[in-house]
Amino acid sequence: MTTITEYVRVLLVGFMGSGKSSVGRSLARSLGWSFCDFDHEVRKRAGMSIPELFGRHGEAVFRTMEESVGTDLLLRRRVVLASGGGWPCTAGRMDALPHGTLSIWLKVREDVVFSRVTRRKGSRPLLDVEDPRPRIQELMRVREPWYAMADWVIEANDLEPAAIARLIQARLREPPMVVET
Repeated sequence: MTTITEYVRVLLVGFMGSGKSSVGRSLARSLGWSFCDFDHEVRKRAGMSIPELFGRHGEAVFRTMEESVGTDLLLRRRVVLASGGGWPCTAGRMDALPHGTLSIWLKVREDVVFSRVTRRKGSRPLLDVEDPRPRIQELMRVREPWYAMADWVIEANDLEPAAIARLIQARLREPPMVVET
């Protein structure tokens, strides 16, 4: 096990609605680090919302911008990053994280995702269908093997973001385990 001094950045990955942004902001505050959200940075660079970007230019343009954002943000130090839900799902991305990056999968059940992401209609372009549940199931099935490549997995179903941030921070501060042979 490693301690916080061995990391220069924390990358939160997980499905949309898993709490990456909320947990990330809370964790960054508690560590005294900065926080960056991939989706926020894409919106800033595009000069429009993500639904607008999808509508005007399509998913491919969004994914290209998201890749560029990820490349740039992963160079920062003392930062907590919230990736987009699809960002880790490209071959080599999770394998090629820069040294000093701790990746954490905020794992949530499908029912939790459904409850969270259907609150604001039209805010999730990939779920802008009449019944988003089958789409959520399919996307989760495809994406979870990528998320599972993270260094740590945290079940984030029933915990508040601040509680998850405290859990991460406590785990980061644990002394290294000594394994006797």
